[in-house]
Amino acid sequence: MKGLACLALAFLIFPAGAQELIANKGTGIERLTRNEARLYLTMRIRQWPDGTEVKLFVLPDDDDLHQRFVNAVLGLYPYQLRRVWDRQIFTGTGQAPINVSSVDEMVRRVASTPGALGYIESASSSPEVRIIEVH
Repeated sequence: MKGLACLALAFLIFPAGAQELIANKGTGIERLTRNEARLYLTMRIRQWPDGTEVKLFVLPDDDDLHQRFVNAVLGLYPYQLRRVWDRQIFTGTGQAPINVSSVDEMVRRVASTPGALGYIESASSSPEVRIIEVH
């Protein structure tokens, strides 16, 4: 019984499926602060340090992984992120992120697109993409 209680506590402390920020291997970035991650994902920073354009891939707003990633990693609510993107689109100062329909498609597109940025579940880690530590 004690083991079961410890397991239940572990699920409360470490929720299943932590999220990770991923990028195309060519980006050369290994770590970002939470604020830097927000700037890239709100598309306020549009180029990597080497000058490559950032291409942002996202799951639909109502996707569970998208909601958990935005909340846990960026410290935002999905509607706040959408509002930033929409404002940039409507004012002509930015463009929409590229929508994908699944984590598999996210990994494929990020792996094959120079400058790409996206996110996955930790358990979905793939050698095809670079995991970026957000601290």
